[in-house]
Amino acid sequence: MGVIHKIGRRKCAVARVYVSEGTGKITVNKKEFAVYFPTATLQYKVMQPMSLTENATNFDVKVNVHGGGSTGQAEAVRMAIARAMCEVEADNRAILKPEGLLTRDPRMVERKKFGQKKARKKFQFSKR
Repeated sequence: MGVIHKIGRRKCAVARVYVSEGTGKITVNKKEFAVYFPTATLQYKVMQPMSLTENATNFDVKVNVHGGGSTGQAEAVRMAIARAMCEVEADNRAILKPEGLLTRDPRMVERKKFGQKKARKKFQFSKR
């Protein structure tokens, strides 16, 4: 099979995933997956495409991820793994597509505007 290389993005996070045949070991930035993503929610997000396609113990995954926060990084990794699972077997696309794992989430942080406190919040106006 060889090594499959895919990229996933979410907000400002970019994840590069290398999938190869193995025992189900996931390494993120040279750390154990459970150490890098300590909460159960983030671990579930990362494992979602592999558990849906029943490949959790069939492949080793090496991930390089940077930018964004922990949630954005987890969702970027999830997208990259989902793309890799589609390349492993074409039938996996029918499983992952309805779950929305192959769709890039376009939402980004709105910029702060001049003369305002934040993107939408205004300075308080007071009449004296």
